[in-house]
Amino acid sequence: MNFAWIIMIVVMVLSLLVQQTLTSRFKKYSKVGIGLSGAEVSARMMADNGINDVRIGSVNGQLTDHYNPTDKTINLSDSVYAQRNIAAAAVAAHETGHCLQHAQGYAPLKFRSAMVPVVSFANNTVQWVLLAGVIFINVFPGLLWIGIALFALTTIFSFVTLPIEIDASRRAIAWLESSGITTYETLPMAKDALKWAAYTYVIAALGSLATLLYYIGIASNRR
Repeated sequence: MNFAWIIMIVVMVLSLLVQQTLTSRFKKYSKVGIGLSGAEVSARMMADNGINDVRIGSVNGQLTDHYNPTDKTINLSDSVYAQRNIAAAAVAAHETGHCLQHAQGYAPLKFRSAMVPVVSFANNTVQWVLLAGVIFINVFPGLLWIGIALFALTTIFSFVTLPIEIDASRRAIAWLESSGITTYETLPMAKDALKWAAYTYVIAALGSLATLLYYIGIASNRR
């Protein structure tokens, strides 16, 4: 068993543990009520930072919350949008943190946004190029390396995302504390929820790196 396979197995196990813990923590903190819904938290955080041109909407799914800089929308999952608990507040504040990044020209976010068109193309084609590269490796070995280059773009994108997510959580926690939305009891809950959410991005980045190393190993061994 090569090194890449070992990493992939470790990452898979860690991913399951992180997802289970994240689900458990959000379920636990969703039972701790506060006075504002997720949508209201987001609106107040934007108002406090002088932002009035971003729309708040709801989307289907669980933990599908995201900020879209293209159309300036904060999209909160149904439960986060409407519920009044510390978990919803933490998620809403985190997504609004991305909104603040955009408004303030946060450099890493601008860099990631610039990568999106290229990474979208890579995501749509990479699996087919890699498959063809493995099948025809003895006929056209360069094809696999093209697939590896495309996959490397998605891996870089995953690692570029990490500081952006961490910074959004930092902004969220700072505002939740300064605004008085949280108390000395609920602030640690918000921090814990966002910490475990951040771990999912770390695991995704490591998993992408392990897969990249796997394909590099295949290409190198066929040389």
